[in-house]
Parts: sequence; structure tokens; C-alpha cells
Amino acid sequence: MMKVDHTQPLEYSTGQNSLNILGFWIFLGAEIMLFATLFASYFTLEGRTGSGPSGAEIFEITPVLIETLLLLTSSFTIGLGIHAMRIGRTKAMLTFFSITLLLGLAFLGVEIYEFMHYVHVGAGIQTSGFTAALLTTLGTHGAHVTFGLFWGLFIVLQVKKRGLTPATANKSFIFSLYWHFLDVVWIFIFSFIYLKGMM
Repeated sequence: MMKVDHTQPLEYSTGQNSLNILGFWIFLGAEIMLFATLFASYFTLEGRTGSGPSGAEIFEITPVLIETLLLLTSSFTIGLGIHAMRIGRTKAMLTFFSITLLLGLAFLGVEIYEFMHYVHVGAGIQTSGFTAALLTTLGTHGAHVTFGLFWGLFIVLQVKKRGLTPATANKSFIFSLYWHFLDVVWIFIFSFIYLKGMM
């Protein structure tokens, strides 16, 4: 029989839940190293444009601002979803999680448009060291968002089926940590790749 600590939030209410969250923080440490490596590669290759375009020539502010607005808003809605979960409002939680996933899907749509634009203007992955590092960094983040959309969908379906339990609350909270992590990575991409590249 699993011992539930009712003095803790539901996602932390069992010893296993606390271990799961600690394990996920350790996993996020590995993810930070992955993106740190990608950023280091990008900064090393940023000026190596060869005969291809530079960031200032291909970056467009409008899609980047839309992407940023979508992801930052999704970070807010996932936070509202976790708050709703903690006060036992399952329907509100599912609504906020669904809005988060829709915002993530919209972000992905804009990013796909952006990739098509880069290829159209001759900035493919084999064009130069700069474009290879750029598209690899953006693509890795986009792949993480895509994975997050499927993961979040499974969480929503599971909570709808089983309700709020220590197990579903734990999974939902861990997913929210992952989503916030993607938003933090995007802020670095926005600041140090796009804004720096447009100057």
C-alpha cells in the first residue's frame, strides 16, 4: 500500500513521486548540456557563412515574435493548469493543458513556415557552417516541442480517464517542468540567435 502524505501537494504526495521529480530534474540537467553543446557549436560557426546568407539576411522579426508570444503564453497556461490541479479543479486543469498544447501546435506551425522560408532563400542545412548549426539548434528544439505535444496529449487523456490521483498529478507536474524548460531554451534562442543575428 502506497503511503500518501496529505500535507504535500498531490504531485509530491508519495515517496515515489518525489523520487520521480528528482529524477526528472537530473534528466533536465542532461538536456541543459545538450542545448549548451548546440549553442556552443552555433556560436563557433555563426560567422562561417561561406557563400550562403547571414542571420541578418534571413531572420524575419514577425514570425520570431509570434513564436515567442505563443511559447511564453503556453508557459503561463501550463502554470495555470498546475494551479488548477493543486486545488482539485480537474476540468480547469484539462482546459489549460489543452490550451497549452494548442499554443505549442501553433508555435510548431510557425516554425515549419520559418524553415520553409530558410530553404526558399537558400539557407539549407548544407549551405554553410552557420546554417547547419542554426537549423540543427532550431530543429532540436522543435523536435522537443513535437515530443512534448504527444506527451501532453497522453497526459490529458490519462487525467480524463483516471482523474486526479497521485500518479496522474505527478506525471502532469513533470510534464509542466519539461514545458517550462522548452520555454527557457527558447528565450536563449530568441535572445542570442535571433536578436543578436539581426543586429
